[in-house]
Amino acid sequence: PPGQSSGWESQSSFAAPPQARAEPASTPIPDAQRYPLGAARGQVSATYIFAEASDGLVIVDQHAAHERLVLERMRAAREGEEIKRQPLLIPETVELDETDCERLEEAADELAQLGLEIERFGPGAMLVRATPAPLGQKVKAPQLLADIAAELAELGSTVTLRDRIDLVAGTMACHGSVRAGRILSVHEMNALLREMEATPHSGQCNHGRPTWVKLAHGDIEKLFGRK
Repeated sequence: PPGQSSGWESQSSFAAPPQARAEPASTPIPDAQRYPLGAARGQVSATYIFAEASDGLVIVDQHAAHERLVLERMRAAREGEEIKRQPLLIPETVELDETDCERLEEAADELAQLGLEIERFGPGAMLVRATPAPLGQKVKAPQLLADIAAELAELGSTVTLRDRIDLVAGTMACHGSVRAGRILSVHEMNALLREMEATPHSGQCNHGRPTWVKLAHGDIEKLFGRK
């Protein structure tokens, strides 16, 4: 059986996911009439959640939506105090270009505010001692540090410290979000929908794209020549 990670999501491993999938819920399915984003009815290509709402069909990009939720969790945590860290039992050594190591070392205090604890470990390596708790336990430190270093290189000194921290948080959120191609249970899909409804700005991903769209009943009827 799958294990569990932080939040609503559960770990799972699979190969060649089916193109369309729906399953009976082990818990009662929410009434589609009660919620703005409706009740989950299935998943297509292990990437898009289909939900029935009172006024139409809602289609959610699961990765884009969850990425936004993780970012908003990190923002909310940062407003109070530093984001909680998840210490590594054995610190992980990550090899990078010396220039990238220098950028990361210079930004170490900023990254600590986001829950990422790192230190220099020689000319071309960084030591990761803790990762942000909101990202869960499946974070791959080498890719995370490489992406943050690339983000820092692109930003340079052209943005404010607060904006720089926020943009790096967005990069981290991508690593902590559920991926396209991952099969979700009906319970997980509905939990995602409910969190989206309760989270500000959840209709737009960290890169400005929509996280969900709705086909009104009238639009669906037009597709089938009924209107």
